[in-house]
Amino acid sequence: MDILATLQALNACHGPSGDECQVARTIETLAAPFADEITTDTLGNLICHKKGSGKRIMFAAHMDSIGFMVTHIDEKGFLRFGRFGGLDAHEVLGAPIRFKNGVRGVVACPGKTEPKEMKLEDLYLDIGAKDETEAKAMVQVGDTAVYDTASFVNGSRIFSPYLDDRIACVVLLMAMEQLKETENDLWFVFTVQEEVGLRGARTAAYAIEPDYGIAVDVTDSDDIPDAPHACSSVAGKGAAIKVMDSSVICHPAVVAKLEELARERGIPAQKDILKAGGTDAGAIHQSRAGVSTGGISIPTRYIHTPQEMADLDDIQACADLAAAFAQANLGE
Repeated sequence: MDILATLQALNACHGPSGDECQVARTIETLAAPFADEITTDTLGNLICHKKGSGKRIMFAAHMDSIGFMVTHIDEKGFLRFGRFGGLDAHEVLGAPIRFKNGVRGVVACPGKTEPKEMKLEDLYLDIGAKDETEAKAMVQVGDTAVYDTASFVNGSRIFSPYLDDRIACVVLLMAMEQLKETENDLWFVFTVQEEVGLRGARTAAYAIEPDYGIAVDVTDSDDIPDAPHACSSVAGKGAAIKVMDSSVICHPAVVAKLEELARERGIPAQKDILKAGGTDAGAIHQSRAGVSTGGISIPTRYIHTPQEMADLDDIQACADLAAAFAQANLGE
């Protein structure tokens, strides 16, 4: 599976939290050859089932992205907005954006606002409208926008918007592609509304009742200049096996099994310890009476900015480790 081409296909879709259906349709087409059945639940989670008689394992990667929703259109045609998920003013200023209907624009800031004092509520979206009437002919209050930046590869590194978490969706597709026969009962869930509270994973885990849960997501990479050392993973050092973040303390047996599989299969791996931030694992492990849960993470620089970056070899390692866990003997 071509990582860049698959990612570009997913990013061409409009998919902020709560409106992931375009992404789901694209993934359904890509996943169809590797699943016995594919369903969509009430919230919009795409659930790909590969039947088996062994342990029930739920893998989760979220389809939704952070984004913008128009809350007000002023008399000059500028758009005020609310946010989906974690947006920071200094990271989004100047970012190109696009709406579901194809209208494009840029995130801008009033000229008299000092950068050090800038807050998200100071920013606005400029779609080039001459006035309120023209703006309302282009977009409406309630319309949503996402980043409109390119995806490309330099050497072994991939740059793209929404690696969080479309690259993990690619990882699950790559893992599914590797699986021919398996005894375990496998559920690959492409979840919705992770960025606004792990909502899709919560309902999917309740319905599936897995024995094991594995959340696949990005994690911060601790290799930037003057890194604050709030995480343990580094881009280029392999799949990051989650130990904890602010949403979950992973089950020790799952962490140990992932580490064992990485050693046995020669898969480059490292530990993922994150001081802040969470993944779908936070919802999965608390479902019903509890689920033995872990995580496989892709170390990523500049998460939630218009241009994130990850390592292609790490992405492959994550796919290999997910496939290994799917095929693992997990006992009685």
